[in-house]
Amino acid sequence: MTSVRRNRTDPLAGEARARYRRILRFAAWHLLVTWWFELFLPRVGLRRLTERNRAQRMRRFAQRFHGLAVELGGLMIKVGQFMSSRLDVLPPEITAELEGLQDEVPPVPFPAIRALAEAELGAPLEAVFASIEETPIAAASLGQAHRAKLLPGNAEDTGLSSVVFKVQRPGIDTIVDVDLAALRRVGGWLSRIPIVSNRADVPALIKEFAQTSLEEIDYLNEAANSERFAADFVHDARVTVPGVVWERTTRRVLTLEDVTAIKITDAESLRMAGIDPASVAPVFASVMFDQLFTNGFFHADPHPGNIFVTPNAGSAEHPWKLTFIDFGMMGEVPAKTRSGLRKLLIAAASRDGKGLVAAISDVGVLMPSADTAELERAMTQLFARFGGMGFAELRDVDPREFRDFGAEFGSVIRSLPFQLPENFLLIIRAMSLTSGVCSSLDARFNLWDSVEPYAAQLLRDERSNLVNDVAAQAFDAAAVALRLPKRFDGLVTKLEDGSLQVSNRRLEQQMARIMVLLKRAVGALIFGAMLVAGSVMRPDDLVLGNVLMIGSVVPLLYGLWPGRGHL
Repeated sequence: MTSVRRNRTDPLAGEARARYRRILRFAAWHLLVTWWFELFLPRVGLRRLTERNRAQRMRRFAQRFHGLAVELGGLMIKVGQFMSSRLDVLPPEITAELEGLQDEVPPVPFPAIRALAEAELGAPLEAVFASIEETPIAAASLGQAHRAKLLPGNAEDTGLSSVVFKVQRPGIDTIVDVDLAALRRVGGWLSRIPIVSNRADVPALIKEFAQTSLEEIDYLNEAANSERFAADFVHDARVTVPGVVWERTTRRVLTLEDVTAIKITDAESLRMAGIDPASVAPVFASVMFDQLFTNGFFHADPHPGNIFVTPNAGSAEHPWKLTFIDFGMMGEVPAKTRSGLRKLLIAAASRDGKGLVAAISDVGVLMPSADTAELERAMTQLFARFGGMGFAELRDVDPREFRDFGAEFGSVIRSLPFQLPENFLLIIRAMSLTSGVCSSLDARFNLWDSVEPYAAQLLRDERSNLVNDVAAQAFDAAAVALRLPKRFDGLVTKLEDGSLQVSNRRLEQQMARIMVLLKRAVGALIFGAMLVAGSVMRPDDLVLGNVLMIGSVVPLLYGLWPGRGHL
């Protein structure tokens, strides 16, 4: 906001100040309303009053925020999109009202788009494209897209003819700066509320959000992300990504292959193309799992407007594929976090409450000082009652059960020192949007149905890693055992030629005893390694598992039989 305050006579600065103040007034009013109804009135015995009109209040708040976001645009749209996707935690009064924000953004008049694009490309659009449609095919909060045709020479060089010409909204840099300044102020307010500050570092979250937002308005960064994402799925027939026309791309202008197809949540169009919407949900979930748990580089904004289903009539095995676009908001999962997430997924799929809490700690969501005993008990009971249910089934559960569960363990959750590691906000966003898209494709979709086979594959991978580790340990032990005779011969040689003076009979007996114990230890180690490897491999490869388990008897006998008389 410093740039806004420098020149109070600048009309753009005045607009920025008005925008900033309007966002703060909206946030302050609704924080006050929430405090009054959710904290103050229940304390004075009016809880029933607050519960009776809660749904109406939520709907009214969502309607007001919807109007504010559409009018202001910018990052307010991103905030609304995030809220609309949280079907798992936010009431339907909010999510249903904000759902329209996915597509409902007023377009910028084309003359303003033309002026910005020509300034970026350094030439009139007629000298850059053979033709361009002035009516946008998509108007997003930070930019908008138009269809265009490349000039014949460019089309021949790139192998593309039809492209999508994406241009930033004029003045978006200033809008993003203002919105981030307002969010930082609201974050400062929230950080002074103990119930919020004890569970999250709000300034750190806003800092991460700011970095992501600034990267999103750099189209060179988006183009690089697109090519990296494409490389991750280059051998996966389920996924496709538009090509980048680098010669027509700058920081504010992005030219891509036109891959427009069926919007992923357009059930009617999918059926007309012979595609069952319910069959798309598990594939989409699996592709998102691959990004988060295997690749470590994921699309953090997979809302319905950013994913197409493209029919692929030439392939019987893959009659359609998922086409991802808009790679401005991407996230990376560090190796340590990814390992913790894999453990978390396996624990969730196996309904292991204790393992889930341990995985949460590994990811870094819980501080090391957290006492997790009560949380483990809560998770175990949660799995016992609600584990495996889809959204459709959860909607049929008596709401009183949820309230009772929340009342019993809510204090436990609030008392634990939570923190959100780097990029975790984007992970939550990606999984929330994934869940929402899958549920819209199939109301009976059960996320567990997709999680369990994926977790089973991860578990097989973990087993394979375990076998490799055990095999490596056995190899090291065998190498030590193979080197022992040579070293022992060297020791005997030194004894024979007198270069090593040992005349203590008791010492010699102790050395012999140590050698026998060492031989037994080596035999036992190899025995244990082969036995464990066989037991791990047996469920997937019965023959190899049995051979390893039976063969483990040989090193066991080797370790126990020789030298019995010496002890």
